This record gives sequence, structure tokens and C-alpha cells, in this order.
Amino acid sequence: MGYSIEVYDHNFEQEVLEKSYEVPAIVDFYAVWCGPCQMLKPMLEKVALEYDCVVAKVNIDENQYLAQAFRVEGVPDVKIIRNGEVLDGFVGVLPEPQLREFLANCNIESGLDQGLEAIRQALLGENPTEAEAMFASLLTKYPENRRLRLEAAKFYISEDEVAKVEELLAVIQADEPEFFAEAQAVKALLQFKMECNHPSGEGELDRRFSQASCLAVAGNYEEALQLFLKIVESDRSYKKDGGRKAMLSIFDLLGNDHPLTKVYRRNLMTVLF
Repeated sequence: MGYSIEVYDHNFEQEVLEKSYEVPAIVDFYAVWCGPCQMLKPMLEKVALEYDCVVAKVNIDENQYLAQAFRVEGVPDVKIIRNGEVLDGFVGVLPEPQLREFLANCNIESGLDQGLEAIRQALLGENPTEAEAMFASLLTKYPENRRLRLEAAKFYISEDEVAKVEELLAVIQADEPEFFAEAQAVKALLQFKMECNHPSGEGELDRRFSQASCLAVAGNYEEALQLFLKIVESDRSYKKDGGRKAMLSIFDLLGNDHPLTKVYRRNLMTVLF
């Protein structure tokens, strides 16, 4: 885990250049009056908590010597320093996925990503006990990280830990649009799990809905979407339009750009209209 620090002309060498021989330094040249700088700020604050690096913030109006030395012409201007030298950089604001890709290309490692990959390997090796221990460790280290909470919630659904799932998702609110939709989708996944474990009826549509729910929980999304679509075709009123709502939840889980979302959204529209 790294940290964030405000640096100045007088301590830049000590706090950035010398530290860069131990861990990479991400230098954010910014200005208080700069709107894009304020957009980039929370992303870099998350980087400081998650990555093994130093995030050094330099106010160009208060540190003109540094701004001139690094030829800063526009802000935000981000430079990566390793072993005392500028390795790479960018000007402006990168969307978070591109920022993560940029850092990966600079070999700046995310402790969270490494932990999640270790968990993935444990689950592939059918070792949920080890995975749970690693999730607990990561949640202690990164308690506010929304991406981690979502991944942990999905895991605890598979373990039938309903209370833990609800606790993990409770803090993700509607004013966090980049996470809220997925949180709602994970809540739907929890409902699928409960429907899979305890079918709500014994009729044909009840059995089909329960089977589709089990398939969704298992990650067999295409088969689940096929069954939910058949429910929509058979009876729109079943579970108060439950088939359609279930399909929309799976779309949220997969994302708008997923091939299955594109295909079955068209199929759903055809059935509805």
C-alpha cells in the first residue's frame, strides 16, 4: 500500500526523487483552479491506497520552480518517476480503467489486484476456505474499496452468507454511479441464490424460474437468459414481470458491452414489442 503527500520545491528531492529508488512515484502537477485536476484527484487518492507507490501532489502556483523544471505547460500533468528519472506520463484526465492500464504498463503494481488474482486462483483450485481468508485480509486492508466489496459479495453469495453480502453492499449508495448499478445487480444475484435454494412454487413457471436462477448463480448466463426469456414469452405478469427484471439484472452483471447483453437485449425487445 502506498501513500499520498503534498510536496514542495524544498522537499521534492527527499520525498520524491530519493523515494523513487524504493517505489515508483506518481507526481501530480495540479492547480486549485483546474476543473480536470479535481476530477483526477479522487482517482489518484484511490491509487495511493491501493498501489505500491508514492502519489506526490505539486501545486504549480506555489511551486513554480518544479513546474518549470519538469516543463509543465498544462494541468493536470502526471509524471511517473522511478530511480530518479521520469519514466512516462500523461496530461489531462484518464478514465479509471485507462489509468489502471497505464499504471500496469509502468509496472506499478496494485496490491488489491494481486490479492484478487490470488483469490481467483484459490477458487479455481476449489479452495474456498483459503479464498475466504484472503478476502477477510483484503477487506481489513482496503475496507472502503468498492470493487473489492462487490467481488467479496459475489463470493459470499456462493457461500450462502446472506448477512455478509448485505453488509458489504449496504455502503454503496446511488451517488456512486460507477458502482451502484453493479451493487444492485449483485443484490439480484443474491435473490437468484435464494430462489435457487428455495423455489417459490411448484408450477411449471416456478420450476423454470428456479432453474434459471440456479444457472445465473453458477455463471451460466446464456442458459439463464434463455429460460427467463421463455418466461417473458409465456407470462409477462409472472412474479410481476419477474422474467424481464431478471434479464435486466443479468445485463447489469455482464455490462452493456457484453455480447450476451447485446443479443438478449434485442431478443427481449422483440418479445416485448
